[in-house]
Amino acid sequence: MLRIEDVWFGYDPHRQVLKGVSLSIAPDAIVGILGPNGSGKTTLLRLLAGTRQSRRGEVTLDGAPIARSPRAALARRLAVVPQETQLAFDYTVAEVAMMGRYAHLAAFEIEGPDDVSIVDEALSATGTLALKDRPYTTLSGGEKQRVVIASALAQLSSRFRLKAEATHDGKAESRYLLLDEPTASLDLAYQLEIGALLKQLHADRRAGIVISTHDIGMAGTLCDTLVLIRDGAVVASGVTDEVLTPDILRRVYDVEAEIDRRPSGQRIVVPIRRVGEGPRA
Repeated sequence: MLRIEDVWFGYDPHRQVLKGVSLSIAPDAIVGILGPNGSGKTTLLRLLAGTRQSRRGEVTLDGAPIARSPRAALARRLAVVPQETQLAFDYTVAEVAMMGRYAHLAAFEIEGPDDVSIVDEALSATGTLALKDRPYTTLSGGEKQRVVIASALAQLSSRFRLKAEATHDGKAESRYLLLDEPTASLDLAYQLEIGALLKQLHADRRAGIVISTHDIGMAGTLCDTLVLIRDGAVVASGVTDEVLTPDILRRVYDVEAEIDRRPSGQRIVVPIRRVGEGPRA
């Protein structure tokens, strides 16, 4: 279980970005984090990943504070897919995916056959194995996102299999894939592909998935749990059907909206007007 307990965080002492946030994220959940610009979504994701440390409160993974966990061990259980990936050199797709294995290698150790096999399996799972020898910079936006997700899968994978391993007490280790705006700047077709890919990976790998996004419809369709935040505080958190409501969207976004659930399971959110505006002629 990934937990965040009464966490406060600010980039300077005079401005708190997160204010008393508490969450529990089960290892079999798909969780969407929603909120307006500047609400603290990306900061919350960074705290969950352990790349930022809270001023108050604590983030734990299976009961252990992540602030005191060895970085390599933590990286084998928490993988982050950033909104945008910039590379200093012209790497191939296979080389980008292999970067996910660094957390599993000792100092000066080079990757071996097991690592290559895991990378190939991760590329195959994301539909990018045929691209492995292509320069990463020549790919489309959707293909690049798939490759970065493949690298994250390779990071979460053990030396011998992609499934979660058991700990010494027989319990399965929790593993999480954390994504920041995974469909930003993608066209509609690629948005659908990334959403379908994440759903399939969750079904196959049973890793927890946490998505920070502005796409309310995608989160409402893909995620079983939603967390809505505003001004650094949680406004609502729970099962998607219970918290994705016109009233809560009004409180979070200051917008009157209608929510349409289609027979396909897709949720479409239609903004009508800002709160306080009258009907337009």
